Amino acid sequence: MAPIALAFAVLDLTGSKTDLGLVLTANWVPQIILVLFGGVFADRLPRNLVMVGSNLVSGVGQATIALLLLTHHAELWQLIAIQVVRGSAMAFFFPASQGLVPETVRASLLQQANALLGMTKNGTVILGAALGGVLVATAGSGWALAFDGATYIASAAVLGAMHLPRADRIETPNVLCELAQGWHEFSSRTWLWVIVACAAVGNTVWMGASQVLGPLVAKEYLGGAASWGLILACQGVGLLVGGLLMLRFHPRRPLFVGMGFFTVAALPIVFLASLRSTPVIAFGYFVAGVSLEIFSVAWATALQEHVSLERLSRVSAYDALGSLVLVPIGLSLAGPVADAIGLTEALWLAAILGTSSTLIGLTVRDVRDLRRREVEPRVAEPALESVR
Repeated sequence: MAPIALAFAVLDLTGSKTDLGLVLTANWVPQIILVLFGGVFADRLPRNLVMVGSNLVSGVGQATIALLLLTHHAELWQLIAIQVVRGSAMAFFFPASQGLVPETVRASLLQQANALLGMTKNGTVILGAALGGVLVATAGSGWALAFDGATYIASAAVLGAMHLPRADRIETPNVLCELAQGWHEFSSRTWLWVIVACAAVGNTVWMGASQVLGPLVAKEYLGGAASWGLILACQGVGLLVGGLLMLRFHPRRPLFVGMGFFTVAALPIVFLASLRSTPVIAFGYFVAGVSLEIFSVAWATALQEHVSLERLSRVSAYDALGSLVLVPIGLSLAGPVADAIGLTEALWLAAILGTSSTLIGLTVRDVRDLRRREVEPRVAEPALESVR
């Protein structure tokens, strides 16, 4: 519910797509600044407890925004400040979550685990996006964000109850040394940094076009929040279908297949620019969802198979930093660019840049040729031992 609720809260508050970009940017900037430190802490501490702390902060942040909206005291600067706090917390969540999977699942089951994890998450997107659109249209954004805050608290309770096997943790207090180790692990693999560089461009144009310009198209041409909620729900269905496919489909060259599917991810942006029909745009988001989840599962599994567990969170932090470093630029510039060259032209530009970055990634041999690691299941051994 949250992306829809926040987008229309800002649009209802100020009516400015530039202000919406600023609020979304405020969430991403601290993630970029702090994510490397999040990776270090996740490799040092129990990863589930790092995620608990992050979720508690995010839950309080969303509840505060909800209260401000429901009492009609919300101002733009308050939304920006709270998004900064939430972004800081999320910088610690992502690296810890990436390292948590191989701590709990045998190496031979990593892809299935990543697919199931994605399906669980994306299943809530289907219901949440559709319900969020209706709730925002009827009761307002405040109630949707209040519910979102409650889910963060519930998630913290579940994660806090986990009991992980004991694992080797970083003992040295030298943060710079730990970051250098993570950088060496990251930069020594061509396939890794190439994909991240492509993602930097793709994520930037996607976030600007979809999160800033998409709600604007919905507000001006499609009838508002309810239509946008339906569209995002269809993306959730696509993500779920992609996860189902990856439960059984085990490509020997996962990045080649994942990037190949991802070449159609810009289809909904094309439809936002041209056809502006809710069913057609919803279909485009469905296709994009399928391709995104196939790539995401393949990517996560490749990282977990080829990067050592004790450095996985730090490498994931560099992945997040590189992939997201330009996102604030895309969010903050989407509105001004659309004002300067036109909404349609800005959407076409985003579609072209996003597709080009994917095609460039496919030209790199290391991306095309990376193979799965064949791991024999060892049923009698603890999960942690099987990934060593």
